[in-house]
Amino acid sequence: MDYEVIDSQLKYDGKVLKVYSDKVKLPNGATATRENVIRGSAVAMVPVDNEGTMYFVRQYRHAARKLVLEIPAGMIENGEDPKVAAYRELEEEIGLKAEKLTFICSTYMAIGICTEKVYFYIAEDLKPGKLNPDPDEIIEIEKYTVDEALKMIFEGKIEDVKTMAGILAYKQYISCKSDI
Repeated sequence: MDYEVIDSQLKYDGKVLKVYSDKVKLPNGATATRENVIRGSAVAMVPVDNEGTMYFVRQYRHAARKLVLEIPAGMIENGEDPKVAAYRELEEEIGLKAEKLTFICSTYMAIGICTEKVYFYIAEDLKPGKLNPDPDEIIEIEKYTVDEALKMIFEGKIEDVKTMAGILAYKQYISCKSDI
């Protein structure tokens, strides 16, 4: 099937994203308008210490207008390898380095409207590093067991989809490791 873009108009050019309005020709010959948010890719890490405790960050998210509990994450710099970005963001956000970083998957976070793709990693064998959040990031670090984190998902205390995906992926990851 071919969905040809007939016209594309830049509607907004911001600091971290661009918004286009595209006129698209559908396979049946009709046309439709699609709005598209262009945003860079990101990494998200599930940091787990030797006792199996997961590290989270709590930070203000303006779209939600509140503090949100999340796994550490951040944008991939232009031309940067996702794994390198994961190591960098982990240390920046929680002040820890991972001796072992395992790629889990990548996924689009809002595929209906946005180009942003997130690469997920499990971070293990954590060692002290240097906390270095961005100047506009005020981050609180929290730790929970996997069972506590799963419970928080179903209690509505974790509302961020990448965090839900990371927790569930880690639960499956440790389940598969125990089967070996």
